Amino acid sequence: MRAALGAVALTLIVASGCSAFEDDPDGLQIAAGFYPLQYVAERVAGDLAAVDDLTTPGQEPHDLELTIKETAVIARADLVIHEEGLQPAVDDAVEQNAVGEVIDAAGVVGLEPFEDGAPESDLDPHFWLDPLRMADLGDTVAEVLANLDLDHADEYVANAAALRADLEDLDQAYSAGLATCERQTIVVSHDAFGYLGKYGVEIAPIAGLSPGAEPTPAVLADLQQLIEEDGITTVFGERLASPRLTESLADDMGVQTAILDPIEGLTDETADEDYLSIMRTNLDALREANACT
Repeated sequence: MRAALGAVALTLIVASGCSAFEDDPDGLQIAAGFYPLQYVAERVAGDLAAVDDLTTPGQEPHDLELTIKETAVIARADLVIHEEGLQPAVDDAVEQNAVGEVIDAAGVVGLEPFEDGAPESDLDPHFWLDPLRMADLGDTVAEVLANLDLDHADEYVANAAALRADLEDLDQAYSAGLATCERQTIVVSHDAFGYLGKYGVEIAPIAGLSPGAEPTPAVLADLQQLIEEDGITTVFGERLASPRLTESLADDMGVQTAILDPIEGLTDETADEDYLSIMRTNLDALREANACT
């Protein structure tokens, strides 16, 4: 009965035109699963499309449950951009309701396996921490939008090229900024930063893929030993996760805490920032923590 009522409500919402796209009802409509996908879509589309983020700012994307209205947004979208496997609720809604074009970011960028403690089939979804993979996604978004809106195809391609230039500059800044450091290892709240490995950064997470997972005593003992032996000065927390574990470990070891943002979504603190600015703030934090010159 509940499923039937939900289907009826969804039909009514779609038919009535009620959606988050009301600002631009006549233009292209894009639904993005979470913030990094939204950022790419907005940069490539410019003012030629309305982009809606299905994940509310401040919400953990992994835990997203869609409302009927958000499901209607997917059903009405000309293009849905999601990452299969990261948000099961979005995957299900796309499969059942999307009638427009669909881009699976994971299939576009090519995911890497987690470095330690996971089977080869367990892929790291946090590709957006590699700027060049973000650029690849931008090129694909431009290609799809150009096919949907032939009159503005050149604009989408130009916007994607500008995005790629910014992301290549960011990639070079990371390569140069992390080239010479006293330490390479960072202790982080959860296993979200593996793509920084291309810059020589080694990740030691307190929790696994889920930021709310409880570490075992053995993991905590290993981290304490690592902090002591490597002279690690900082335990990194993040804005969308509880600071309890990072603060406890830092207090036990007499080191400081800082924020390293996995950029899974914006918060009240970062509402005026964007992907590029947060990535550069992360770079500054890494350079300070690992005494880079």
